[in-house]
Amino acid sequence: MRVVVTGATSFVGAATVNELLDRGHEVIAVVRPDSKKLDRIPEQEGLTIVENDLSEPQLLPKKITGDCDVFCHFGWGGSGSDARVNRSLQEKNLEDAVQTIYAAKELGCSRFIFSGSQAEYGLHKTRMHEESFCEPRSLYGEAKLSMRKRGEVVCRELGIRYVHTRIFSAYGPGDHPWTLVESCLKAFRNNETLSLGQCTQQWNFIYIDDLARAMCALAEVPEESLADETPVFNLAGDDTRPLREFVEEIRELCGGAGTAAYATRTENAEGVIHLIPDISKLKRVTGWNPQVDFAAGIRKMLNP
Repeated sequence: MRVVVTGATSFVGAATVNELLDRGHEVIAVVRPDSKKLDRIPEQEGLTIVENDLSEPQLLPKKITGDCDVFCHFGWGGSGSDARVNRSLQEKNLEDAVQTIYAAKELGCSRFIFSGSQAEYGLHKTRMHEESFCEPRSLYGEAKLSMRKRGEVVCRELGIRYVHTRIFSAYGPGDHPWTLVESCLKAFRNNETLSLGQCTQQWNFIYIDDLARAMCALAEVPEESLADETPVFNLAGDDTRPLREFVEEIRELCGGAGTAAYATRTENAEGVIHLIPDISKLKRVTGWNPQVDFAAGIRKMLNP
């Protein structure tokens, strides 16, 4: 297959690009002009780099020659908590994503895969199925959910299969330094104290390589397997337990050094979020299963 990937140097994008190439697919990696992260997708056979700003998807058909098969849209402007509450930025991201579908159609793609988020669900204390009620508590979650609704409509009008992934808590090499896992690793490896909330909520992690394999499975699965399915797929691990257990497991793998200071940090203003994903649909439709358990993933990060 020929696969176009925007956000190709992002945490999720780079892992997916490398997995697609390992599987023998041709990848057109769309990156920001003068990207400083090209080392995440090293030059190799089958890879073509195309510079293009996310706000100008209409230029892609002029820069990419030949027909493509699948379009993976992982590009989304802004990162961190400040970006998530920036209304104008999230609205711009949404409009750019919708317009990108038209570029995918012009490129001949028959499938459009979008990277949504568990933030679309909002606050749940029970298992989260793809058809569970969504009430996002952030502008970021609202924008991603709006793309789920609008993206499906536009793709149907254009005759493209729309696939909307809801990514849960991914971890692994290359993640943002402010994430919980990275913060734990930094503190415990340096025998420091890490200020945390109660960490009693249910949580779920997925290792980045497993996430990339799931994205590839959704790109490769035959059309007939998706024909009777709604477009949403949860992408998560199969290990859900109290967050504190994950924190203590990281500390143990770091040699028991450092201290986790629970209930010393104010809880998220959006409320205490539980992540209890159901991934049975993804397994049933694609045959995918997570391969890297949490401890193995942490060891990979400790010993790259």
